[in-house]
Amino acid sequence: MSSTITPQKSGLGWVVELPNEMARALDVPEGSIAVLHARNNHLEVEVLPPPPAELAESVRQTCEEFKEALDEMKRLGD
Repeated sequence: MSSTITPQKSGLGWVVELPNEMARALDVPEGSIAVLHARNNHLEVEVLPPPPAELAESVRQTCEEFKEALDEMKRLGD
């Protein structure tokens, strides 16, 4: 059974997490994302691989370290 994929708007365009089945069909690493760009009446797609484990862990640690500051910025709308 298929599921619905909902793109998320970003400054880059729209970001979609590729389902594992689609990643395998495209021969890209599982966990990859697709960034969709609307340009010249066409849809362009860029596939980005998942971040290395070390980078993901570094980001997680930074988020934890600055959690209070990030929460305050969210509260203020920054």
